[in-house]
Amino acid sequence: MKIAGLSVLTLGLLAIAPLHAQQITPLDTVSFRIGGYITSWDTKVRADGTTSRGTDVDFKRDFGLDDSAAIGYVGVTWRPWEKHEFGLTYYQNDADATRTVTRDITFKNTTYRTNSIVSADVGIDAYEAYYVWWAASKENWALGPRVGMIWYRMDAALALQVDASGTTVGGAVREDASADLPSITIGGAWRWTPGGHGQWRIGADAGYFQANVDNVDANVTFGRIGVEWFPWERSGFSLDYTVSKINADAKKSDFLGNVDFVDSGLKLGYVYRW
Repeated sequence: MKIAGLSVLTLGLLAIAPLHAQQITPLDTVSFRIGGYITSWDTKVRADGTTSRGTDVDFKRDFGLDDSAAIGYVGVTWRPWEKHEFGLTYYQNDADATRTVTRDITFKNTTYRTNSIVSADVGIDAYEAYYVWWAASKENWALGPRVGMIWYRMDAALALQVDASGTTVGGAVREDASADLPSITIGGAWRWTPGGHGQWRIGADAGYFQANVDNVDANVTFGRIGVEWFPWERSGFSLDYTVSKINADAKKSDFLGNVDFVDSGLKLGYVYRW
């Protein structure tokens, strides 16, 4: 999901937003978010074959994969009861590159020899769902434990374009690997409106957990810190810095291997709330 076209929707939402300031509280009942995510992700994958262990492939080092991009994201939060909040965020990213490999690389059941020209592509679908129990909720701040679920759907592929002897293959030799990487995070969440009720709100979330979920043994670290500004009664803007790190060993029918993935960057969004 790229950011082209998001500005049109944002302008439309701004047009219907009341043009006077709102004295906001630390927590919303419902909020919708849409914006751009300037992300940088570092991806390392080992895809084992049926009879042999694969090579640890660093897509940035081995293929010069452009891991930085501006993409779109959407999110929603819902607080149906005073102290209970749910949230969901989604975004998608992909990158591809072609390079002459400088070492033998085994990916699933194929070995790509040194000096072969190989194309690589990686696609990420990221879902993050969470629940917060706002155990302490005061006039201008709120604090509580947070349980989250980060779910990455990763698709990676290597295709041989020219073999080590110089013969053009044109991608006829190709290996694909897809992995669903679910992981739980347990931590905390905090919201604060400086100076009492005002137009600004600061928030932070953090979590860590190590567990085996659906034959994926993973440890994951998640963090976010951000600020929101509401010049209109029910709408405003947000700026967040987020980071997620997951290291997972998978023993599944569709993927056997390891994924080491770091996703971090700035999110600039438009928020509609009540």
